[in-house]
Amino acid sequence: MRLGPPRNPRRVADLINPAAALAPAANVIMQLASPGVGYGVLESPVDRGNVYKHPFKRARTTGTYLAAATMGTDDDRALIRGAVDTAHRQIRSGPGSPVRYNAFDPALQLWVAACLYRYYIDQHEFLYGPLDDESADAVYRDAARLGTTLQVRADMWPADRVAFEEYWKRSLDELRIDEPVRRHLHGVAALVFLPTPLRQLAGPLNLFATTGFLPAEFRTLMRMRWTSRQQRAFDALVGALRIADRVVPRDLWLFGYQLYLWDMRSRARRGKRVV
Repeated sequence: MRLGPPRNPRRVADLINPAAALAPAANVIMQLASPGVGYGVLESPVDRGNVYKHPFKRARTTGTYLAAATMGTDDDRALIRGAVDTAHRQIRSGPGSPVRYNAFDPALQLWVAACLYRYYIDQHEFLYGPLDDESADAVYRDAARLGTTLQVRADMWPADRVAFEEYWKRSLDELRIDEPVRRHLHGVAALVFLPTPLRQLAGPLNLFATTGFLPAEFRTLMRMRWTSRQQRAFDALVGALRIADRVVPRDLWLFGYQLYLWDMRSRARRGKRVV
C-alpha cells in the first residue's frame, strides 16, 4: 500500500493527490483566460457539455479525457479524440462573437494542454514543493499527450521545461477575462450549478480553494481579493490535504481514472456515446 507522494514520478498521473478535488475550477479559470477558449466555452452550442446544464456529465467528460490522455492506451486516446472532435466541430465563432475562435485551433488546444500540465504540477507543488529535475523532466515529457491526444502536433509542445516557461510567460500577455466570461467562471468556482444543498455545503469552500490555487495574475484577471488572513487559512487547508495524502492509499486516487477508462470502453462496446 503506497502512501504519500511518489518517490520517482514519471507520469503526470503520478502527481494526483487530494488537491485534485479542489484545484479543478482554478485550472478552468486559467484555461478560459485565453479569450478564444473563454468565448468558445461561453458560446458553445453543445448543450451536453455545458457545466451549468449538465454538471455531472461535464465532469465525466473531463475526467474521461484526462484518464485517456494520461493513463490510457492508443486505442483509448483514439476513442476520446473522436468523441471530443465531434463536439468541437460545432464550436466556432459567429458573426457576433467578440473574438474569433475555432475549437480545432491547435494553438488554443496547446494553451489548454499547458494549463492541464500545470494542474498536475500544481497539485504536487502546493503540497510538497518542486520535483527534482529528473522527475520533472520525465513528467513534462509525458504531459505532451495532454495536447497530442487532440490536434496539438508533437512539435508544438515546447521542447523542454525552459521552453515551456518561455511559452507560458509569452502567453500571459495575451490573456484577458471579459465580464461575461468572468461571471461564468465565478459561478463555476462557487458551484452554482449544483443542487441547492450541495451548492450551499460545498460552494463557499470551493470558491475559497479556487482563489487560493490561482496564481496571482489570474486572481487579478478575475478581480478576486486575497488577504494575508485568507492565505493563512489556505495554508492550513493545504496542510490538511497533505495529511490526507499520507493516510489515503495512492492507488485510490488512480482508481478514479481507471473507472473513467472502464466506463468509456464499456460505452464504446455497447455502441453508446463515450462522452
